[in-house]
Amino acid sequence: MLQSTSHPVRTGGQILVDQLLIHGADTAYCVPGESYLEVLDALHDVKDRFTLINARHEAGAADMAEAYGKMTGKPGICMVTRGPGACHAAIGVHIAQQDSTPMILLVGQIARDTTDREAFQEVDYRAMFGPIAKWATQIDDARRIPEYMSRAFRVATSGRPGPVVIALPEDMLTDAVAVADARPYEPTKAGIIPADVEALKAELAGAEKPMLLLGGSGWDDDAAAAISRFAEANNIPVTTSFRRQDIVDNLSPVYGGDFGTSTAPSLYKRLEEADLLVVIGARLGEMTTRTYESLASPNPGIRLVHVYPDADEVGRVYTPDLGLACAPSVLAAALDGAELGKADDWAGWCAAVHGDYLADTEAPNGGDWTLDMGVALAQVRDSLPDDLVVTLDAGNHTGWAQRFLRFGRPGRIVGSTCGAMGYSVPAAVAASLMDPERLVMSFVGDGGFMMSGNELATAAQYGAKPIVLLFNNGVYGTIRMHQERDHPERVSGTTLKNQDFVRMAEGLGCYSERVEKTEDFAAALTRARESGRPAVLELVTDPEQISSRTTITALRKAALAKQTA
Repeated sequence: MLQSTSHPVRTGGQILVDQLLIHGADTAYCVPGESYLEVLDALHDVKDRFTLINARHEAGAADMAEAYGKMTGKPGICMVTRGPGACHAAIGVHIAQQDSTPMILLVGQIARDTTDREAFQEVDYRAMFGPIAKWATQIDDARRIPEYMSRAFRVATSGRPGPVVIALPEDMLTDAVAVADARPYEPTKAGIIPADVEALKAELAGAEKPMLLLGGSGWDDDAAAAISRFAEANNIPVTTSFRRQDIVDNLSPVYGGDFGTSTAPSLYKRLEEADLLVVIGARLGEMTTRTYESLASPNPGIRLVHVYPDADEVGRVYTPDLGLACAPSVLAAALDGAELGKADDWAGWCAAVHGDYLADTEAPNGGDWTLDMGVALAQVRDSLPDDLVVTLDAGNHTGWAQRFLRFGRPGRIVGSTCGAMGYSVPAAVAASLMDPERLVMSFVGDGGFMMSGNELATAAQYGAKPIVLLFNNGVYGTIRMHQERDHPERVSGTTLKNQDFVRMAEGLGCYSERVEKTEDFAAALTRARESGRPAVLELVTDPEQISSRTTITALRKAALAKQTA
């Protein structure tokens, strides 16, 4: 085939890097590999316009890219080598899929002429990632790189955002071809017609006790502000889905709490009282619905309006009375300024829901525990900056942050909704790299820290300064809680024997100290903030206080009573 003479001849690696720049990418997270050397070499020529962060493990790199996607709304870019590298990065893809986060994973691949021979580290990435990615493909012709990359950015950001995986055969990246670049992409957002907006308003106007449930991705600061103004103008209580508390200022008079792993019992009671639930942006997944029990399926037992950017998700589990395919930002803009004439009628209802939230987040008395993180966080929360970023790992320890801290824009909460251990530290590193002067606090358990704490070396290398709050109680807390609930007094596989976390953190280039008393936490946090380095505060907590709402003893008593009943 004749090559065009109107475009410069470039290698596949150079073409790919040019497409990244054209589509607005400015950062990638990687563990280098020989399978994509041409891409790394091409990045050397644009290092004044593009930042490449080499992480210490592919799972960490993928988590960083996913966190970048959450924070910015742009696809987080991750680059890994074939075989083991791609397998390690798979967790980040799974998180991006379940969290609806835009992400692009670029995987170096074997040469095309060795396909199907089980060559060194050969994997079919279409088959491997197909079930957990929004799109998984391979580029076999360097001339089609602009086409594939343009589509990748659009797929990752349009409709329900999600991850795209692209395999790059190493010999394809060395091919020199002439091809035109693609134009910068624009995401396609599901819209809404005036009649749908009026139908939604009518549903609200006909309710006595309406409730909004906001969640999912796609909430930029403008959309969050717009939906807050609408709710406040009409006295409609606002709740959020699992780990999306930052959509609405938690001290707004309309905020009622979140539906997740740390939900107040009073909020579930308020949901039972509500006669209309308007869900915007959330999937109504397992965590948000208490394993699909707080709402019955398929008929939820309450009038339901479900607004989601992907029409296929509306009605997937719950049959709505009104279902709309619309991006949260589009609907928020359409509702901004609307007054339904029911604000006085709903004032008491809204105040009661918000009052429950405030009561549930009051500091406990702290008398039973040497280090009570509920008390400690309540003592410092009013002194934390408005733009605080909190990253969450999997585990019960996150219940203290979700219950006792306050969220709201410009602050952010960045946590995996699919329960991935090891997420918080890499996410905190990525968030701090984006703005090293912004306070970033990572909440992680002793189990999760040992899965990805090595990424603090990445933080030290590149000047990031996250503060890691490491909850050390010597157990896999969430699993131990479930174990005591289902098999009381039969501990198996959930005990940890930990080493010296302070010395470990210092060895990774961090400031570090151990905190064992509630009254010592605030000063330790101040010292960590003033250190000018990434920091680890090891919080020695009692495993008996297994969550922010229960103890091991209480779980055992309930389980044993149930067995003998």
